[in-house]
Parts: sequence; C-alpha cells; structure tokens
Amino acid sequence: MSLLESLGKKLEPIMLFMGLVSPIATMPQLYKLFISHPNHAHGLSLTTWSMYALISLLWFIYGLYHKNPTIWVGNFLGFLAYFAMMVGIVIKAGITF
Repeated sequence: MSLLESLGKKLEPIMLFMGLVSPIATMPQLYKLFISHPNHAHGLSLTTWSMYALISLLWFIYGLYHKNPTIWVGNFLGFLAYFAMMVGIVIKAGITF
C-alpha cells in the first residue's frame, strides 16, 4: 500500500464527518428563514442556494455510482438542506435571483 493510499484510508472517517458539517452548518440559516427572520428572505439568493443544491445532488449521484458513503452521505444531507433553503426562499420571497 502506498503512502497516499494509507493516508486516504486514515482520512475516510474524518471526511465522512466533514461531509456532515456542511448540512449542519446550514441549520441556522434554515432557522432564520423559517422561524426567526422570515422577512429577510428577500436578501437571500435563490440562484446561489439552487447551485449549492445542484452541486450536492451531482456529488450524491457520483458517490452512489462509486459506492462511496464518504461522498454520498454528506452530499445527500446537504442537498436536503439546500433544497429546503430554496423552498423557503420561494415561499417567503418568491422567485428571486
């Protein structure tokens, strides 16, 4: 086993954890959007959150294809969080850029 392969094996659990951090980091935004500051939805970019959702969806599909939970788990959760942001923006502010 090469040094790079050995390092990659050791990074797997760390990267799985890191894949979970991004969706969790979106929770305060979701809380503000739906609960505490729904009137600020006009300041959020539907385009940006749509791009985040699309990127996560593509990484999720890629992770499934390669049967790599380190890739697909976090990206699936990310897609759900980013999609929820998209839905909230559309509900609260309409179709915006």
